[in-house]
Amino acid sequence: MDLAILGAGIAVLTGIGAGIGIGIATGKSSEAIARQPEQAGKISRNMLLGCAMAEGTAIFGLLVSILLIFMG
Repeated sequence: MDLAILGAGIAVLTGIGAGIGIGIATGKSSEAIARQPEQAGKISRNMLLGCAMAEGTAIFGLLVSILLIFMG
């Protein structure tokens, strides 16, 4: 049981990586929109797609941690 909880804690750390990735993507897209305001729609669309992919990894990490806690 103790190793399952340790594994769950490690699995939740994927949220840190996702948060950093989303923060970097948002900052870079803001810089890009400031440089080329006419491309704001394309830049925002690509940023949202990237953020969704990064958030997906965090959700998978959360799911794995929950499974380890309740099934382990």
